[in-house]
Amino acid sequence: MRAIINGTVYTMAGEIIEAGTVLIEGGKIIAVGAHLALPADTEIIEAKDKFVLPGIIDAHTHIGVYEEGVGFEGADGNEMTNPATPQVRALDAINPMEPGFKGAVAGGVTSLTVAPGSGNVIGGQAVAIKTWGQVVDDMVIREPLGLKIAFGENPKRVYSGQKKSPGTRMATAAILRENLVAARNYLAKLEKGKADPEKAPDRDLKMEILAKVLTREIPLRAHAHRADDIITAIRIAEEFTVDICIEHCTEGHLIADYLAEKGVPAIVGPTLGSRSKVELVNTSFKTAAILHKAGVKVALTSDHPVFPVWQLPIAAALAHKQGLPEEEALKAITINAAEIDGIADRVGSIEVGKDADLVIFSGHPFAWKTRVEKTLINGEIVYER
Repeated sequence: MRAIINGTVYTMAGEIIEAGTVLIEGGKIIAVGAHLALPADTEIIEAKDKFVLPGIIDAHTHIGVYEEGVGFEGADGNEMTNPATPQVRALDAINPMEPGFKGAVAGGVTSLTVAPGSGNVIGGQAVAIKTWGQVVDDMVIREPLGLKIAFGENPKRVYSGQKKSPGTRMATAAILRENLVAARNYLAKLEKGKADPEKAPDRDLKMEILAKVLTREIPLRAHAHRADDIITAIRIAEEFTVDICIEHCTEGHLIADYLAEKGVPAIVGPTLGSRSKVELVNTSFKTAAILHKAGVKVALTSDHPVFPVWQLPIAAALAHKQGLPEEEALKAITINAAEIDGIADRVGSIEVGKDADLVIFSGHPFAWKTRVEKTLINGEIVYER
């Protein structure tokens, strides 16, 4: 049994506990509060004058599928040989021993989503994992987490260069629709096969994952920067009655009321990155604040390796500086990210029964001098300064 004591505990569940205690056993949080009585054999971690938060969560990364400093050999995020590759899985390409993971735990990031890239209209399956381990299967929190799709200039650029479709936004939308219709037909054949096995279709890995989208077991995770692309993504989601999350959402602040009306969450960023292409001309740290004010649930992303995942609290601090309330800025990298990713039953807040993924900061996470003192994943100290 292990206890973190005397810290300022930000539970991200509605309360801040001064001189708080977090009690851990078996990798889980078993008690949270002030002045808790502890068993005599409890291992004590002193956190006086420090801040204790749930582990930071990045809701959208490519860590492990784009390895830092490697180049071609470590570039496994985009299977750009067909514009629709729903059957590929980020899980099968993650190298948990690449340096990005060490940076993550040193920066207090304990969970994140790894997704395929945005070169294809349908890029493949995303996965939520912990940031510590040698065997990626043991790090998985949820798989598949969602199906990555992409709008805008990336699929156009990739396939125009190959003299293939899509060469326009029209074709991008059409390819997505065609695949969703094919999955509807596949589901219908599966249903017929229940009564007559001879009518059952052959197993189809592409259709299986698209069927999970249609039955709302997993959402579409839509790469979309421009307002028009965001609207197209939502239009298609509504046509097929499927769940969707907008990722990047660079111009979300221009249509904040629309997103709120549709009840669509947004993963905003990577705002620390440069305006490296036309779609990023309206990048602003005000986006998250405007979306939150409109009623949109917001998380933030580093889009690692666009900027290093360990810098995510800096992005949150800058969003706070531009109008996002402090608590909401912290939620955007903890509980909101967990809820959007569908993993909030395990991570994202300091509550009894959740995984003991915790970070001890030397000061407030938004203070520029603050350092990560300790990172715990499943109750184990995986980083100590």
